Amino acid sequence: MDQEKILVTGGAGFIGSHLVDKLIENKEHVIVIDNLSQGKIKNIQKHIGLENFEFHNEDISSKNNLKYLENVNTVYHLAAYPEVRTGFDNPSLAFEENILKTFQLLEMIRVSNVEKIIFTSSSVVYGDSSIIPTPENFGPLKPISIYGGSKLACEGIISSYCNTYGIKGIIFRFANVIGSRSEHGVIWDFIHKIKENNKKLQVLGDGKQTKSYIHVNDCIEGLLISGNKTSENIQIFNLSNEDWIDVISIAKIVCKLMNVDDSIIELSGGTKDGRGWVGDVKKMRLGIDKIKSEGWDLSLNSEKAVKKACSEIISNLKIKKN
Repeated sequence: MDQEKILVTGGAGFIGSHLVDKLIENKEHVIVIDNLSQGKIKNIQKHIGLENFEFHNEDISSKNNLKYLENVNTVYHLAAYPEVRTGFDNPSLAFEENILKTFQLLEMIRVSNVEKIIFTSSSVVYGDSSIIPTPENFGPLKPISIYGGSKLACEGIISSYCNTYGIKGIIFRFANVIGSRSEHGVIWDFIHKIKENNKKLQVLGDGKQTKSYIHVNDCIEGLLISGNKTSENIQIFNLSNEDWIDVISIAKIVCKLMNVDDSIIELSGGTKDGRGWVGDVKKMRLGIDKIKSEGWDLSLNSEKAVKKACSEIISNLKIKKN
């Protein structure tokens, strides 16, 4: 019998490539499908040529992918358009890249022998939660961004397919995942703003936006530890830190690590109520008792995760420069 395979959509992206690294380390046979619109071939370059690794430069909606699902037991679905802010100006991106393509992938899974789909959702599905830390059973869910709405729609479609067609599904709602290979988000933005102009660092909103941040290494451990928990058709896990940090504190950390005085920080822009942009959740921290009960724990709190991620991104930029 052929070895069972694991397929990772978006496997050349930030989180996806770290997942692939760990799966390869665990001697799994991994297939990556990525159209490289967000992912980078350099993130998975070291695996190309290995007997237990395949890379296909395909869009996840392509019907060619049906043949890649042969002997695949588990699909990790990470492919998505990741930017929360851009949904305001171009909501069709969230629909086409997240909702529609998730449906098309599920249609291929439905007619294949895939047993399990693991989907990476987001804390933004909760919107402005009235309960913090927010548990998985909080409701009703009222996302305030187009991106959050698209992720919640994906959760609903996946749940319906799992319950209708007997597929097992696990949904992970991520806090802000940070670390090496990330090319979007607040830390990335601050570093590049200072790189372009070290005399001014614009912080959108009132700087009091306070959220939980988790390093990508802890995130991957959580994905793998809880990825086998399929006693029900659908399981939902929050993946977050137990504390949080505000935007001003992040800006100061970036300034310190880039050897500039934090007096360059300027608060400007944002919304009337202090958000960075329309759809920005101002306070977010998730309850993680459920995933911790499965044996997962954190190695870094939010502040340490921010410092580590910032150092990694700065280091990568210096390597590029040389």
